[in-house]
Amino acid sequence: MFIRNGALAIISRIKIKSKFLKSMSFRLFCVFLLIGIVPAFIFDVSFFSNYEERMIQRRISELQNQCNILGRQLTNGNYMSDQSSGSLNSAIIQLANLYNGRIIIVNGGLKIIKDTYALTEKKTLVSEAVIKCFRGENRRIYDREGEFIELTVPITETKPNSESREIVGVVVVSVPTTDLIEEKELLAGKSRILIVVLGIGVIVAAAFCSAIFVRPFKKILASFEKISDGYLTENVTISGYSEIEQISEAFNQMLQRIRKLDESRQEFVSNVSHELKTPITSMKVLADSLLSQEDVPNELYKEFMVDITDEIDRENKIITDLLSLVKLDKTSADMNITVVSINELLELILKRLRPIAATRNIELVLESFRDVTAEIDEVKLTLALSNLIENAIKYNRNDGWVKVSLNADHKFFIIKVADSGVGIPEDVQDRVFERFYRVDKARSRETGGTGLGLSITKNIVIMHNGQIKLYSNEKEGTIFSVRIPLTYIG
Repeated sequence: MFIRNGALAIISRIKIKSKFLKSMSFRLFCVFLLIGIVPAFIFDVSFFSNYEERMIQRRISELQNQCNILGRQLTNGNYMSDQSSGSLNSAIIQLANLYNGRIIIVNGGLKIIKDTYALTEKKTLVSEAVIKCFRGENRRIYDREGEFIELTVPITETKPNSESREIVGVVVVSVPTTDLIEEKELLAGKSRILIVVLGIGVIVAAAFCSAIFVRPFKKILASFEKISDGYLTENVTISGYSEIEQISEAFNQMLQRIRKLDESRQEFVSNVSHELKTPITSMKVLADSLLSQEDVPNELYKEFMVDITDEIDRENKIITDLLSLVKLDKTSADMNITVVSINELLELILKRLRPIAATRNIELVLESFRDVTAEIDEVKLTLALSNLIENAIKYNRNDGWVKVSLNADHKFFIIKVADSGVGIPEDVQDRVFERFYRVDKARSRETGGTGLGLSITKNIVIMHNGQIKLYSNEKEGTIFSVRIPLTYIG
């Protein structure tokens, strides 16, 4: 259950919690809300700010035009000299009433000749705005707090015998802006109602959209929770956004690897149990056989003890290889890297193995194409190469041969171990590096093999950042090729 528990631990760590989903849903809701409402508020504020300014400017322009028209009428009617014209007085009052304001007519002597409020007529009006208007500087004032507009417009007439015009009076206009402000407030009230309705619609739409966006994650959560309950045989299948499908696919790939590891673990445990139990069973059978007999001859007793010793040695070899694998499997396995002559290393290995090869008249040949010096862990690589060459001897035919070749380029050195042995069937070549896997189990037991040698070799080569490849045809021999960098990179 080790790998299964580890897988469930991984799943529980990456599992999306309901709290996260709620948080994500809430964030999406806020995003949609901001996208929908904030622009409306910005538009409302900017629109009514500009709207007020435009209304005031338009009112001032209207007053300016109306006063210019009135000024021409007053000049044409000689109103500056004679204010008895009823039609002109009516026009002045009508214009004042049109805007609910006050109009004052000032002549060239700064005397007020007409006041629609009839409060200051025949009085002198000395003000900076009027004096500047006589100098050609018109005044336009908008008092937002007082809610009124005031402007001065010159009254001009053409001089005799001249085309130029002379300022003979000033029209002073003061009108309230209450109607404009009321119009603005009325429109703003309708706008606020519209924003509230829009806000409600946006809230509903945001809640709906966020729920739709989060729905695939809820499906993933449900699938993860189901898997975390131990259903490793089921895949996660979520359709929708491409990103969600990619997450599902990646998770399914991880599940597939976990399943393979789980199967490998079960097979490994089964193989270990079988391999460790077999020598013990043999020893028990031999011991029981001795115990069941009385007066056992010394020759038979000695023969059985030799067999028991052989089984003990076999058990010890299996345990030793298992311990080697455990050490190599640790990610923190220490690498004692030194600069080593690979030529000399191979010569020493072949020297130790020649007596074994000689028992079956197998020829060991070393071909070195150049001197090679590399950064390696000498002890570990010696074990790996010894396993390869010893296997080539064990699974060879009598009077056969084993050729070991060494070559190198500017980055790697390559060692090839070729034999004239039984070869490996093509359909099982991918499994020969698995722990306890043996092509011919009966022959392996005869030769003392544990099925761990090639797995140990591959691990050591990988620890050196190298590669190992297999080329073989059944009954035509086998070639193992090992490629390792000349410079070790930890």
